[in-house]
Amino acid sequence: MTIPMWMLLGFATWTLLLLMATVGVYRWVRILFSSVPIGSFRSDQLEGEDWYRRGTRAHANCVENLPVFGAIVLVISALGVDVPAVSYLSIMVLAARVCQSLVHVCHVQTDGFVAVRFAFFGVQLVGFLVLIVIAAGYGAGMLG
Repeated sequence: MTIPMWMLLGFATWTLLLLMATVGVYRWVRILFSSVPIGSFRSDQLEGEDWYRRGTRAHANCVENLPVFGAIVLVISALGVDVPAVSYLSIMVLAARVCQSLVHVCHVQTDGFVAVRFAFFGVQLVGFLVLIVIAAGYGAGMLG
């Protein structure tokens, strides 16, 4: 398995771990031990403690970006592109995603922390775009 495929698997794993460690824990404890009805957690009205709301948004961010990364890795893999730049960029994307999520969940969102979180998101976007350019270059026969 290539490094980009490992990073995609890591991204999916991180998405699930984040769900279980934030949203899951908050809801499961309340449902199992506090007699809170299972239907009381509405998706259109986010309630609860601040860290829980941040965890929900951090998880949603992962869910939103996972298919983008998945599509890019799928194309790269289908083209057989296995060069160091693709590996490094894939590692960078996952590392930035994990850091963005941790900053989101672990810190009250002051302007400074939002800027740090946005910087990690920017790193991911740049990584996505460069990976797309590399894939397009190989696909068009201009690279490799």
